[in-house]
Amino acid sequence: MASKNFSLLFSVVVASLALVQIAKAGDPNILSDFILPANQTVVDGSFFTFTGMRVLVGAPEPTTFKVLKASLAEFPAVNGQSVSTAVLQFPAVSVNPPHTHPRSAELLYLVYGSLQVGFVDTTNKLYTQTLQGGDIFVFPKGLVHFQYNVGSQYSALAVSAFGSANAGTVSVPNSVFNTSIDDKILAKSFKTDVATIQKIKAGLGS
Repeated sequence: MASKNFSLLFSVVVASLALVQIAKAGDPNILSDFILPANQTVVDGSFFTFTGMRVLVGAPEPTTFKVLKASLAEFPAVNGQSVSTAVLQFPAVSVNPPHTHPRSAELLYLVYGSLQVGFVDTTNKLYTQTLQGGDIFVFPKGLVHFQYNVGSQYSALAVSAFGSANAGTVSVPNSVFNTSIDDKILAKSFKTDVATIQKIKAGLGS
């Protein structure tokens, strides 16, 4: 566990350095050093400190895929700074389903374990790679991508850096099947029948 905690600390440092590089193409520039929430007038060092990741230290590994974010919603100090980060925990044989980040690229650093990752470009070409601990992979802004821990025995941990305080996440399965798009439209689009679409919806809801 101690080695994993050290690896997590090291990964946060690496991700922080990466954020400096990708922030150049992030959110619009601000005209002040930083932005305070509307209801806050007094600020000290605690405003710029995010403690939400402390729950990871010494905690048991989750049984399902889990993401812990430090973005605008969780960490107001990043507003206007064009940075945010997330820790991704992958139990054995777990997946971060296909999704996009409309406002930022994603730079993923794999702390330990192995992940199969990939993204699809605008010509529908799939780019995949199998990552090992210590590897870094970039998912271009706005493109559909995924991460999958194919290992049946070992977990994986990754830290992602974003060039936006609010990169946004659009889940492909949820946005297609868990919204109010008519089943008939989906059936025609996927060249199947309504019953199959309803089975998919039921499976996502379980």
